[in-house]
Amino acid sequence: MTPPAGHFRVGKRFSFDASHQLPGLLDGHKCARLHGHTYTVEIVVAADMLTDPGFVTDFGDLAPLRAYLDDEFDHRHLNEVLAAPPTAENLAAHLARWCHVHLEPLIPGQVVAVRVSETPTSWAIWEADPR
Repeated sequence: MTPPAGHFRVGKRFSFDASHQLPGLLDGHKCARLHGHTYTVEIVVAADMLTDPGFVTDFGDLAPLRAYLDDEFDHRHLNEVLAAPPTAENLAAHLARWCHVHLEPLIPGQVVAVRVSETPTSWAIWEADPR
């Protein structure tokens, strides 16, 4: 049976621990102080058609992102890693650019969203323009 018109989306969640501080905030702002998070990164991949055996992409094919997060961000001070202030928004945009260059050529789908959570209740998301 053919599904109705639309596209498929799958997601994968990764986590890493890192510290950061946000310069330029008002005196006393807690985010101006050195602190850390267990970050959660969620990637969403979309495709119009499924590959055999019925995947948008094989979750194992997202391993390069896991390796990148481990090598570049895990147990690091993000102020020393990112060129922009290490906000969740800037990290989501950075990871979206990385996925576009390094991951999308390896997978059949397109990365359409990257969500970065600093806590279970605080997150930022980058979303691709509608296709």
